[in-house]
Amino acid sequence: MRKPVIGIPADRRQLGLHWFHCVGEKYIAAVVQAADAVPVLLPALGEHHLRDWLDSCDGILFTGSASNVEPQRYQGPAADPGTLHDPERDATTLPMITGAVQAGLPVFGICRGFQEMNVAFGGTLHQKLHEQPGLLDHREDKAQPLDAQYAPAHEVELAEGGMLHRLAGERRIRVNSVHSQGVASLGRGLAVEAKAEDGLVEAFRVEGSASFALAVQWHPEWKVMGNPFSRALFAEFGRAGRERAARRAR
Repeated sequence: MRKPVIGIPADRRQLGLHWFHCVGEKYIAAVVQAADAVPVLLPALGEHHLRDWLDSCDGILFTGSASNVEPQRYQGPAADPGTLHDPERDATTLPMITGAVQAGLPVFGICRGFQEMNVAFGGTLHQKLHEQPGLLDHREDKAQPLDAQYAPAHEVELAEGGMLHRLAGERRIRVNSVHSQGVASLGRGLAVEAKAEDGLVEAFRVEGSASFALAVQWHPEWKVMGNPFSRALFAEFGRAGRERAARRAR
C-alpha cells in the first residue's frame, strides 16, 4: 500500500522584499516521522485549486502559525494595530476545511488550525485570553528557550469515551501552551474532546464525520517522536490517511 499524501496549507509571508509560501519544518517532520505519510505543501491561493487538492490528497493538516484568523471572519471586534494576519491563508483554509470534511478526507488542526476549524464551522474566538475574566494566560514566555516555551504547561481533561481518551488511556494529560487566542463559542457540529482547568476548550472533533476530523489547541508536533501520546495522535491521523488512500486505489 502506498503512503498517504497529506496536504499542508502554507502561510503567505513576506521575507525581505519578496512573498513566500511557508510551512514550519516541525509539522512536515511530524507528518513524515509519526504519521508515516508524504507531505505536500499547498500554497495559499484561495479556492483556485481547492477541488484538485481535495481530489489529490489523502488528508489535510492545518498547522499553527504566528498569524491570527482575521476577526471579520467570525464577526469579532477589530484586532489591535500591528496584529499579524494572513488573509490569503484564511481564504484558502476556511473553505478547504468544510470541503475536506464533506469529502470524507481526514483533517487535523493544530493551534491556528484548531481556531480555523472552529471558525469554519461558525464558532468565534477570544483574541486575548489573558484579558478574559476567569481564563488563564495561555501564552508562552518568549524570553525562554524553545524547549522551555514548548514544555508541558498545564493539564487538560479528556472527554470520557472520546478519541483522545482512547488514545491516551487516561482522563488527564499535560500539554504545552503557546497561544493567545482561543475558542469563545464552539462551532456547529463540534464536540469537545478536551478542556483546560479554566474551562477553555482545548480539543474538539467534528461529529458525524466520515473520517478522522480532530483539532487541538496545543502543539503535538513539537518533538513528536519523544512524546508517546503525540506520536499516537499523528499515527491515528496517518492511519486514516492510509485508509483513504486504499479506498481511492480500488
